[in-house]
Amino acid sequence: MNTASIADFMTKDFATIRPDMPVVQAARRLARYRILGGPVVDTEGRLLGWISEQECLQVAIQVAYYNQRVATVRDIMRTDVLSVTPETDPMTLAQQMLGDKPKSYPVVEAGGKVIGVITRRHILKLLDKLMTPALSRSA
Repeated sequence: MNTASIADFMTKDFATIRPDMPVVQAARRLARYRILGGPVVDTEGRLLGWISEQECLQVAIQVAYYNQRVATVRDIMRTDVLSVTPETDPMTLAQQMLGDKPKSYPVVEAGGKVIGVITRRHILKLLDKLMTPALSRSA
């Protein structure tokens, strides 16, 4: 089987979110990148947390209908974030994605700096690349 790595298929073009950013601005950034969530990082790009469209939607409803104050990302981000490294085994990650685990993961290098994001779609493309030679041989 050919080898393929997380680093080969992750996106390096992702929305980075700062903890002091208003949630409304974070939601705009997620929408611009067309992703369901993004890593919250410090000034050096190190992973602090994760924010999703769902969390942004909850805040937007509170602001629009209940006239509550505009929250910052820090107020609602998850800090118990599962992350992977470029060396993480793609098959292990694919199996994790089958369960209740997240469907998007920040990819971090040593020191916790976020260098990409990998999603189910990226893993499907990676698995397709791995399966193509086997399918060609069986045809």
